[in-house]
Parts: sequence; C-alpha cells; structure tokens
Amino acid sequence: MSSAAVSVQTINELEKYTACDVSDALLKLKVPGAGFIADLNQYSPRPKSSGTSSREAKVTVAPVSTVLFTAKDEDPATASTRPAPNFPKDTHWVDNAVPGTFAVMQQAPGQTNAICGGIMALRMKVLGVKGIIVAGRVRDLVELESTELPIWALGTSTVGSGGSSTPWAREVPLTINGVLVQPGDLAVNDPINGVVVIPQDKVAQVLELLPKLTSADDKAKADVALGVSVQEAFKRHRG
Repeated sequence: MSSAAVSVQTINELEKYTACDVSDALLKLKVPGAGFIADLNQYSPRPKSSGTSSREAKVTVAPVSTVLFTAKDEDPATASTRPAPNFPKDTHWVDNAVPGTFAVMQQAPGQTNAICGGIMALRMKVLGVKGIIVAGRVRDLVELESTELPIWALGTSTVGSGGSSTPWAREVPLTINGVLVQPGDLAVNDPINGVVVIPQDKVAQVLELLPKLTSADDKAKADVALGVSVQEAFKRHRG
C-alpha cells in the first residue's frame, strides 16, 4: 500500500483530531475494539522530564504496512493457520519496508527476544517509513530514539531476533489484541493517547462523524463547566 493512495487532504483532516476522537467515531461504527491497539508503550520519542513538547505531541496519520514474524520453534500444527511466506528470495525483511507507511509488526506470542532494534529502525527511516508499531518487543532504546520516528511496542528485550523469530510474510492481515490491522488501513499516532487503526473502508465515515462528535463533546463540556450534570449535558448534546 503506497501513501499516495490516501489523499493529503484526508491525512490533514484526520490529524486535527486525537486518537480518542477517532475511537469514538469507530465505536459508533461498531469497529471491534474501536481500533485501539492496547498496551503499547512509546519508546521514541521519549517524554522529557519537563513534559512533552508540542512537536512531540502532534498527531500523525499514515497508511499501514505489515510484517508477520513467526517463532523458529513453532508447533507445526499452527503453521496451517498463517498466510503463506511471501518475502522475496535473498532479501532482508527490512529492505522491503514500504515508504510513507507506519510499519506494523507482529511477533509470535510468549517470546522474550526483540524483533526490531536500532539497525532495523534506522533502515526503515532511511527508506521513508513514517513510524513503527511492534506488537512484540524492541531493543536498542537509545538508537530507536535517535531515529526520531514514532516507535511503539508492547515491551523490550536485550536479545536480538536471530535466535527465536523468523520474518514470515509482509502485507498480510494481523490481529493485535482483538483489533484487525490490514495493509492500507490508516494508523493514527497520538503521542499522548496511543495508537488507533482506522479500517480503510471506514475512513470516509470517520471523517463525516468526527466534527459532529467533537462538537457535541465541546458543548457538553461547556455545560458541565457551568454546573450542569453529566446526565443532562449528554442528553442535550449526545442524544
């Protein structure tokens, strides 16, 4: 999926809203999990002791590309449930990174090694990747931060991927904490609130809903600030 498939206007409009706003819209549209990728930690940029700067706090949106990793010692009985391998022969998985996308990677459950470290993140930056989301572990935290890319993961490790993980397939659907993530979906990177993924076929509906939902919430907050009960404010503005 190329970032050219999504208009600049669409990206700019979505970047006006928080991840929470987007999840509110996805909840209305009955998207499982409201698109929220739960339990991620942000490893780049790291919040400074003086607080998060406005630059770091900017919401960014980009299409998703995906990479699925498997365990080298995987039970053969589970192999039939995964997609066929599709990396080009004699290439390194990271050299196939898709420019202009958030690279979303999924690791086999229960592993304690990392699947992304400093060299991998640097290569992705050079290739024009917009950010990295790892449903698994990362390492080389100082090097990750030096890329200045937004990088999220479920946890960390000191161990590289070579001994335990195998890059298996690219541009395939992933299910992360109950949320379906497909190539071409839009990742909403919100440094304050987290990461939300908008299904590609819901983007137009989300854009239609967002101004209405945020306007209703602004009016409800104004009423609550004046002493109106939440029940009454919601009744007036959320219906």
